[in-house]
Amino acid sequence: MRGDQIRELGGWLGALLLATATAAQVASTERAELLFRDGDSLVVALLVRSITEGQPFDWAMSSVLFIPETLAFGMLWMLSRPFDPGVDIVLAAAGALNLVGLYGGIRLAAGRRRDGAAPVAWSLVALAAFCLLAATETSSSRDALELASLQLTTTYYAATAVAVVVSVGIVRRAFDRSGIGRSLPVWLAAVASASVLSNPLFVAWATVPLAAILGVAAVYPTSRRKAVLLLAWLLGGTVVGLLARIPLSPWIANSGTGYAQPGQWPESARYYGDLLAQRLSNPLGVTAAFLAAALLVLAIRQALRAQDAGARVVAASAFVLPLLVTIGAIALGTHATRYLEPALFAPVLALVASPRIMRVSRRAATVLTATVAGVLVVGGALSVPRILAAAQHPDPDLTCVTDWVTESGRTGGGQFWTARLPKLHLDDPSQLVQVDHRLSAYAWLVNRSDFAAGEVTFLIEDAHSTPWQLGSNAVPTDTVSCGRYTIHDFAPATLPLGPQHF
Repeated sequence: MRGDQIRELGGWLGALLLATATAAQVASTERAELLFRDGDSLVVALLVRSITEGQPFDWAMSSVLFIPETLAFGMLWMLSRPFDPGVDIVLAAAGALNLVGLYGGIRLAAGRRRDGAAPVAWSLVALAAFCLLAATETSSSRDALELASLQLTTTYYAATAVAVVVSVGIVRRAFDRSGIGRSLPVWLAAVASASVLSNPLFVAWATVPLAAILGVAAVYPTSRRKAVLLLAWLLGGTVVGLLARIPLSPWIANSGTGYAQPGQWPESARYYGDLLAQRLSNPLGVTAAFLAAALLVLAIRQALRAQDAGARVVAASAFVLPLLVTIGAIALGTHATRYLEPALFAPVLALVASPRIMRVSRRAATVLTATVAGVLVVGGALSVPRILAAAQHPDPDLTCVTDWVTESGRTGGGQFWTARLPKLHLDDPSQLVQVDHRLSAYAWLVNRSDFAAGEVTFLIEDAHSTPWQLGSNAVPTDTVSCGRYTIHDFAPATLPLGPQHF
């Protein structure tokens, strides 16, 4: 094995150890609520269970189809089946895999190995910076301005983030070549079409910012041909992805156009400003903000001092993506922090725009490499028990619910934020139907084949549940307390489901 191959392998192993340590840290805080128990975070796990268990496929998805996330989680799920580790461990493994995927994108953006460059080392530094940002995030709230740790979930656009960085990397590789060739533009179009097919947010995160960067590059004669060609393939791939969504429209319950409300941009600016103030109210938030600001300053500096077009594209992406995405999110009147994720994952690209070798003695380099490797190995090894402890943390309330439902052998209902966690952990998830507070079938991020039951005999509620409106004739015959959950049993009476809606 050659030296460059050993370095590349070492980079991937280092990324895996960093990812494992980061997953352990995040899972050991209140952020574990988002990783393992949040209603939104469980859609991919529920989808994979539904597919692998052969249930009729009639899913009601959002504008995001989670195709790469489903494939990745499905692979981990099938590999884990012989060992039966539990779904939470698979979720943690998926989070670590997402970070390794991000490293792959960063490594692509760092460019080829060449004299005077250390792309593997700087790619690891960039991933470490992102992992440090994630480690500062400890809130259980999905609405907190804690964006880096969302990369560890299967729901909050992890694959799209990787695809954005990969796209930047492809553009960089194209500019680094003397001739652009055919393969790289085709790969750029393929990534764009596949990403838009799964998540149209790629348009805002990658197509628009990269189009702006390539448009500026096209002004200069030396880079015009490459920039125009890449721009054409990027736009073409984006259009193909949008068209490919049309046959999948029966499973898209919400196109997402309603999320854009430009008239509410002042409220949006105030909303994000308040969240930023909350983030800066504690030392960890200040640390993260300082690191992110330093990366943005570095990105601007690297763009101004770049010695070639490829380095300039990567450096420009590191600050143009956060800038345009943030402005766009506010201009469209959005109120969802997850749309701002490029504000944290894009700036780390500044570290790989010009990944030059640091001039140190051979002995110092050897000592530094050995020290870093030792820290990563020890940290990764110590992180595995932490992940297992977090993923296998006892939840007697949840166990009480799943045991009762399984033993009843009947079908019940629960509202979105209440039902999804017990539903995932049931032996037969179809025993728990997702409904609203009026008992209408709530067809959102769920398999609509569940509604074929037509009626339920019990309801589950918790602090997230809206008070039920069932009519005066619906009186439970028994009430079972399961800690934070309450089960209202109406047997032998049945409660008919109302019409589907989302």
